[in-house]
Amino acid sequence: MKDILITVMMLILVVFLFTNVMGGSDGLRGDIQTQGGTASTNITSLAP
Repeated sequence: MKDILITVMMLILVVFLFTNVMGGSDGLRGDIQTQGGTASTNITSLAP
């Protein structure tokens, strides 16, 4: 029973940390979108 409780608590912690790191405009997701937009603009402006 103790092992199951520890496993559930660890899963909750992982979900909480993932949500805080990835979520929101301050998270990693916002940074990825910003860098992707910059890369897309740079690629579009390349002349053949």
